[in-house]
Amino acid sequence: MATLPLAGIRVLDISQVMAGPFCCMLLGDMGADVIKIEPPQTGDSTRHSMGFRLKGEDSPGFLALNRNKRSIALNLKDEADRDVLYALVKSADVLVENARPGVAARLGIDYDRLAKINPRLVYASISGFGQTGPWAQRPGFDLIAQAMSGILSSNGFPGMEPAKNSIAVADLGAGLFSAYAILSAIIGREKSGQGQYIDASLLEAALGLSIWETTELWGTGKPPAPIGSANRMSAPYQAMQASDGWFVIGAANQGLWLTFLNVIGRPELQDDPRYSTNAARVVNRVALIEDLVPTFLTRTRQQWIDALLSAGVPAAPILDYGEAVTSEQAVARDMVMQVPHPVEGEFKALGFPVKMRGTPQEVRLPPPLLNEHSDLIRRELVERGLLAPQKEAAK
Repeated sequence: MATLPLAGIRVLDISQVMAGPFCCMLLGDMGADVIKIEPPQTGDSTRHSMGFRLKGEDSPGFLALNRNKRSIALNLKDEADRDVLYALVKSADVLVENARPGVAARLGIDYDRLAKINPRLVYASISGFGQTGPWAQRPGFDLIAQAMSGILSSNGFPGMEPAKNSIAVADLGAGLFSAYAILSAIIGREKSGQGQYIDASLLEAALGLSIWETTELWGTGKPPAPIGSANRMSAPYQAMQASDGWFVIGAANQGLWLTFLNVIGRPELQDDPRYSTNAARVVNRVALIEDLVPTFLTRTRQQWIDALLSAGVPAAPILDYGEAVTSEQAVARDMVMQVPHPVEGEFKALGFPVKMRGTPQEVRLPPPLLNEHSDLIRRELVERGLLAPQKEAAK
């Protein structure tokens, strides 16, 4: 197999739960040597956070976020264990942590201290609200970030209770933004010779993904309100009800709109000034959908989907996750894989969401057991002269 693009890059993952582990897993999938540094006894709290198990003690959530990593348990309040971390830092390219601001400094593992050990270190902190500002010390979770970024206020349906996005967009977004910042910093380091500090937050990730919503705010002067499955910039672009259930359509531009009208047998609507342009249709979305409802109730979902797709108009069934991961497209794109594990035997996991022809990713390591690679990692440090031999057995 060809060498993966991040082969030779060492990442220290001192993070728990979702954003940091997700970021580090993405780097591991691209070939980085990710060493997961966990508290003794308990490990990453996600190991035990879900209400169901497969066979072993680690939760499916932990298994999903920690492939292609090695584990060593270190008590970072203990001087001997902290010395092991310092030795690892000498050999590392990247460190990711997600403690509340100030905790890393109190432990003696903050960027300013570690950069003196390794000036080329790229150090990423992921927190709820960032390292500065009046909210910096607040505890931050995905739900909190969705609430305080505006997402919760604009999601769901009008007049109903606030609806959280079911995907952890703030957590996963922070992980993705951090991964791209880390890679940018590594590239920049090739020119400057210096690492740098990255300050990422769940709040800013949630805001950073709110492109349409903030555009509507500044364009209209009004905060976006919930609009169900509809789109803020195009219409009709939402779920519609057929005679036997719901499906979605996406007539997102003028050409598709005119084709759409011919497919559904409503060409007269193109002469209605309320619907003459996309901008007009967005303003008059409620009236437009009311005009379309009786038409769609005359045929089944599949009949409408087949007719629209045949004409080149985007349309799709609404699949649940069981249907989505077993769809012919997901199967063709290897979006479900069986991951080997020393306790589970094998478990199902999502496949790699991007494909690379020249350097295809693979699961080189299953999610690690707590402290599974401690002896090996310590031995590597001793062999490289980074850790004194007498400390090899310290745990």
